[in-house]
Amino acid sequence: MRKVLLILGSKSDLPVAEKALTILDRFGIGRDIMVASAHRTPDRVEKLVKGSDADIFIAVAGLSAALPGTVAAFTCKPVIGVPVSGNLNLDALLSVVQMPPGIPVAAVGLDRGDNAAILAAEILAISDPDIGKKLTDYRKEMAEKVISDSEQVNSDVRC
Repeated sequence: MRKVLLILGSKSDLPVAEKALTILDRFGIGRDIMVASAHRTPDRVEKLVKGSDADIFIAVAGLSAALPGTVAAFTCKPVIGVPVSGNLNLDALLSVVQMPPGIPVAAVGLDRGDNAAILAAEILAISDPDIGKKLTDYRKEMAEKVISDSEQVNSDVRC
């Protein structure tokens, strides 16, 4: 089974991670979740990453958001960084997108744990047709919802 390891910089990042968990569960992708801080427990981050059998890592962190880069330093597998908005401080976003050459981290929008999981599913779908089918179905559902919403708005706002 394909697997994603979510690493949170702190327990307060859990609401953002729950968005990812919902998507991963929907697509039947195995996942683990741990809390480890790039600054307070760097040895733990290294141990988790190097000891993991995950195919992809999702690192969720706010404030300086060093966690995604730290995870990427310990693996050649894909790392997706999810910056947490907190008090609308953009430091987390900039920390994730401004990685040095040779140690890339894919970045999704502030608090977009769901998009991180979808990106992970897209990467896994390259070699797993079942996940690819679930992604296709998911996109069809989203399109149908937009059309339904449009029809509802049109009927609600008759001029």
